[in-house]
Amino acid sequence: MLTSTQELLETASRNIYAIGAFNVYNLEGVKAVVQAAEAASSPSMLQIHPSALKYGGSALMALCLEAADKALVPMSVHLDHSTSSDAIQMGLAGGLRSIMADGSPFPYEKNLEFTRAMTELAHSYGAVVEAEIGRISGTEDGLTIAEKEAKMTDPDQAVEFVHETGVDSLAVTIGNVHGKYQSEPRLDFNRLETIRRRINIPLVLHGASGLPASMISQSIERGVSKFNVNTEVRQAYMQILKTGACNLPDSDLLECMDDVIDAMKQVIMGKFDLFGSTNKAHLHQSPYMAASSRS
Repeated sequence: MLTSTQELLETASRNIYAIGAFNVYNLEGVKAVVQAAEAASSPSMLQIHPSALKYGGSALMALCLEAADKALVPMSVHLDHSTSSDAIQMGLAGGLRSIMADGSPFPYEKNLEFTRAMTELAHSYGAVVEAEIGRISGTEDGLTIAEKEAKMTDPDQAVEFVHETGVDSLAVTIGNVHGKYQSEPRLDFNRLETIRRRINIPLVLHGASGLPASMISQSIERGVSKFNVNTEVRQAYMQILKTGACNLPDSDLLECMDDVIDAMKQVIMGKFDLFGSTNKAHLHQSPYMAASSRS
């Protein structure tokens, strides 16, 4: 069932687990997330990165929205990491009601200005907004941020930023990275605790691929209610293309795609277990149920 991102995150926060948000690029990725979520009875999110939006356009948005609406578990659709007002406008006009206005590549004041404007726009559509301060290093979808350019989230700025922009959730940088961790991950949990104490909106951690279970648990205990996952699911897809049935000379395309979906599905179900969201679908309300309970 198509559900509000805010409902997903707030329910997860109250019950001390996190929502898995998975970047998707095509039908196979969407089917893998939906099938995994239904098998695990877990709430979940389909995420569209700007590069995927550019590639798939309105058709990809419509695919994700229909799949989420028909899913047997609560699910939302989210535009991830958008630095473009045009892309955000396109997403909102296409029916997305959850967007990330990512001003983190900009200087703080410009980030503030961009995020405030995009939040006003999104809220006029009834959409919710995730934003980010600090800057996460690593590589995602061809975009690389050097380690020297990364910047941890400043708790004082986080308070001011949330107050000034009115965003609905905040992605924090505490040592997490996009893509592969080149060394043992080191997360600043004291910084995360300070941020959690000082702001009361849901917190998000990007770069969850490769984080050990202990760090996932500690992050959830300290207030993270959404993890973004891309690299590991994408790698599972590519591995099947290179070494599985897809690589045989007489392989059947549909059988190949079934193998791809199954490989991604196994990774996703493992993430639901890590995030504590397995068998939590029943805790969430659809918008229709929520409206009925208020009438």
